[in-house]
Amino acid sequence: MNLIFEEIKNKNRQVYRTFFNKNYEDLVIYANSYLFDKPASEDVVQEVFIYIWEKAHKIELESSFKGYIYTMVRNRCLNFLKSLKITDNFNVLEFNVNLITEHVFDSASDEDKKIVYHQILKIVDTLPERMKQIVKLKFLHNYKYREIAEELDISVNTVKTQLKRAKSKITELVTSILILLELHQ
Repeated sequence: MNLIFEEIKNKNRQVYRTFFNKNYEDLVIYANSYLFDKPASEDVVQEVFIYIWEKAHKIELESSFKGYIYTMVRNRCLNFLKSLKITDNFNVLEFNVNLITEHVFDSASDEDKKIVYHQILKIVDTLPERMKQIVKLKFLHNYKYREIAEELDISVNTVKTQLKRAKSKITELVTSILILLELHQ
């Protein structure tokens, strides 16, 4: 297997293409076991393969090449999940940097922030029941992922996926609200 890596390091496109075709689907399935999001899993695996092709000359293998790739996919999945982190600035609910550009929210008045906060609570109430339970346990009751999973008898990955989906829905709606507030000023 490390001979394959040496060939990739030497920019052998045929070996790279064969290795990609042979391992891509298995790596996507592996990534999806962390992310529960097939398009995101495909993106992670593609990023790993691009990195391997572009940076092979910098990589020092300490184990098998295949093990190295699986470790890269796992680490990128974990980093992706960390990037979805949701924070609690209002002591109840506010979503991190990807929610809106910082200057828009920072320039909002306290009254506008309260409007957004109440809109977020209304949006949370419109989420599917399980997703709403997870969001409320996380942000209203400060449960940890594992505690939510145990409480609802689901996996930690399901908790993370549901929070990611909730964040996406809330981000979309809150951004619209903030744009309207910005236009109102």
